[in-house]
Amino acid sequence: MAFFRAQERTKERFSLLLLDLEEYYFEQHTAYHVTSTLKKQRKIRGSFKICSKSIIFDPEELGEPIIKIPLRDCKKIEFVEEEKNPFNEPRPSTISILCKQEEKTLTFQLEVWSKTEDVVQTLLQLHRASCLEKLGDQTAMIAANLQSRMARSSFDKNCFQSVAENPHMECAVEMVMPLVCNPGHVCVTDKNLYFQPLNGYPENVIQIELHNVRRIYKRRHGLRPLGLEVFCSENDFCSDIYLKFDNTADRDEIYYYIATFLENHMTEHTAESYMLQWQRGHLSSYQYLLHLNNLADRSCNDLSQYPVFPWVIADYTSPRLDMTNAATFRDLSKPVGALNKERLDRLLARYRGMPEPSFMYGSHYSSPGYVLFYLVRVAPEHMLCLQNGRYDHADRMFNSIGETWKNCLEGATDFKELIPEFFGTDPSFLENRMSLDLGRRQNGSLVGDVVLPPWATDSSDFLQKHKDALESQYVSEHLHEWIDLVFGFKQRGSEAVAAHNVFHPLTYEGGIDCDRIVDTDQRIAMLTQILEFGQTPTQLFTSPHPQRITPRFQNITRSSSINSPDAELSPASQGEDSSFEDLTEESRKLAWANMESLKPVSRHKIHKEAVTGIAVSRDGSAVFSTSQDSTLKMFSKELKEFQRSMSFCNMPLSSCLVLADSKTVVCSSWDNNVYFYSIPYGRRQDTLMGHDDAVSKMCWFENTLYTASWDSTVKVWECTSDSSSAHKRSQFNLLGELEHDAGVNTVGLNPAGTLLVSGSKDGTVTIWDTSNYRTLQQIHCHSGTIHHMAFSPDSRHVLSVGADSCMKVIDVQTGMVISSVKAEEEQRCFCWDGNWVLCGGQSGDLLLWDLLTNTVTKRIPAHSGAVTAMWMSELCTTLITGGEDRQIIFWKLQS
Repeated sequence: MAFFRAQERTKERFSLLLLDLEEYYFEQHTAYHVTSTLKKQRKIRGSFKICSKSIIFDPEELGEPIIKIPLRDCKKIEFVEEEKNPFNEPRPSTISILCKQEEKTLTFQLEVWSKTEDVVQTLLQLHRASCLEKLGDQTAMIAANLQSRMARSSFDKNCFQSVAENPHMECAVEMVMPLVCNPGHVCVTDKNLYFQPLNGYPENVIQIELHNVRRIYKRRHGLRPLGLEVFCSENDFCSDIYLKFDNTADRDEIYYYIATFLENHMTEHTAESYMLQWQRGHLSSYQYLLHLNNLADRSCNDLSQYPVFPWVIADYTSPRLDMTNAATFRDLSKPVGALNKERLDRLLARYRGMPEPSFMYGSHYSSPGYVLFYLVRVAPEHMLCLQNGRYDHADRMFNSIGETWKNCLEGATDFKELIPEFFGTDPSFLENRMSLDLGRRQNGSLVGDVVLPPWATDSSDFLQKHKDALESQYVSEHLHEWIDLVFGFKQRGSEAVAAHNVFHPLTYEGGIDCDRIVDTDQRIAMLTQILEFGQTPTQLFTSPHPQRITPRFQNITRSSSINSPDAELSPASQGEDSSFEDLTEESRKLAWANMESLKPVSRHKIHKEAVTGIAVSRDGSAVFSTSQDSTLKMFSKELKEFQRSMSFCNMPLSSCLVLADSKTVVCSSWDNNVYFYSIPYGRRQDTLMGHDDAVSKMCWFENTLYTASWDSTVKVWECTSDSSSAHKRSQFNLLGELEHDAGVNTVGLNPAGTLLVSGSKDGTVTIWDTSNYRTLQQIHCHSGTIHHMAFSPDSRHVLSVGADSCMKVIDVQTGMVISSVKAEEEQRCFCWDGNWVLCGGQSGDLLLWDLLTNTVTKRIPAHSGAVTAMWMSELCTTLITGGEDRQIIFWKLQS
């Protein structure tokens, strides 16, 4: 029997949290605790709570202690009916409980006397269960009691908000709260989601209107796919309700039903779509980590899977925090356990000599104990529940941020990370605002507020500087390394071993299959251990996470990324006078922001078959187009009339480009050749015969020509003029031949000419280094022919569209597909700026896509057949499209 002083009881839920882990709260009754002395009898009014393993009496008076009686400590429980008084009126019935240890009898009177006998019968059943020797037998008997209660009850439909509501589904569930699971019934209708707890706590009915739901997530609970969490806000990391189902089928049925109500509110985001937003600076690191935690089953309602954040600062002694110094920050490429080399060496020596299952760290970086270590000042009731009614020893409490960091570096078993509160705006978890008696340390000092580092003036200042550090340049450049450890490819397997990131198998999904453990006692003990030990997040990424795009004017990284494909793009390596480039970039951004105002200016039908390519002279005066009718057409933009028509063969022409001198047009053909046309002389100048099948696409950089062909190669040609020839014919030297497994349908260069991307008929994207023609990345990401692909202006990403109607964004550095969209129709060609995409669709419409939300923001009618070719001016204000309807259309942005 235990007494808990009311000083700690600041909320009504405190008494409930005195339950053991995985204990059920069955029912409560208003009652009186009757105490007798020689002088008088005293009655204390309160709440008599019956739980699966204990009885709790919660007095109304705050000055009175809460009483918890474990059922296993009860020697005798009986119903006592007192004699009638002289007036023949019934006297109140009482419940008498004799405790083993103190040999003390406690007496309780229920306010509703008629229920006393039933309550005693319930207590006797649970008492018998608690006295069974085997844990498995105890659990089975309690579960049978719970199932019997659930079977005898159902959701009360009188609680519906409206008589017109149509119920869709009802089933038994448990509401998950920190350290407590509350059984009850869930009912979902065409208007609302209802939860009715079996015990009426915290309310008789919890109601959530479906049109208010903004996010919904499937969850693992106890490493099993049984959880469902519902949010009615976009950004909060605490949900409105977290439900645990008996089986996955019921969970999925309600998930997909509620999901149909989300269509008007939001698009379902993936880890890759959030990654793209974070990488391009549209999401803060704080928001991004919250989203990743949500997607990885972390919830503030489940302390064994509480959201996890990294230690980012390593300096807790300096009077001033220097964010330009790399030494200020923690090495994010290593887990906490590997930050101290001496400790790591000891751990590795133990690991190498350990029998299977072997692990490097005996404790996890996130567990209920660690979470409550940080939150004890705002949630003391949770700590008391976990610690069996006591706080931890004062010297082991969360006393100082600097001391905690030091212990994480040097402690033999302390490898904990942080929680989101360290980067929020509420400093209450750092302050003892409730004046809790948390003990006295060995040096004689009382445990009060958390001691802050010297560089923080107060707790609010600490949180602000801590959040600034998370958003700093150094952390932005290295956060992807920590994500690899916690959510990514270094979380498990050989990569985890190499990164010294191996935890106990209990913490991993699939690490130990509890359902296969035959012995019930062992299975229950294992599940309890999993809940107490902590769980590794669901793995979100299986390849290296891309680095964030950050300004490189002040690079403070410890070592440069020698393999970064965009090294030549950093501002420091650009020309001294970048003001013109900056102005041009701003103009492009304004143009794309205004792209919905795109209007057609003129239409011209100048071909007899589908248009395949569009190119424009440097001054914009002449427009060239190729077609499947085998002709190259020249159109005067100024005169708005067709001027020339050239035919080189009787096979379709597939693409065209204008060289920088604006004197030569290059055309590729299905007859395996490439033709050079002289604009001043109006005739074919050269023919390059270099492939064994149709030439599908070309690109040009300086004096180098890249030709893609259905013969499964991309060939690289050096083109030089023969000055000794009267006609200045070109010489073509083959520099390289890039082989593929299928025909190559499209090819593109990055703006600097250092990277080449090719797309094949088998759906494979290949990225090449043009300095040595080596493969950098090869990704099979489409299920059919790739129609078109192009680098983003900053060369960080490649966008591809294919016959499978999918649009993919690939990170160049890692080869990861970071965004994938299934469109309603095939997209044949596009222009993009890295965030927005203007696509030409199979239907003939232009579609403006927002890649950050994966949604179409504007559909613009254009051609009567598929859009097959597209050209956009440097400032992105003029567009020319060609289609299967044989037309070219000129477009202009309307200011």
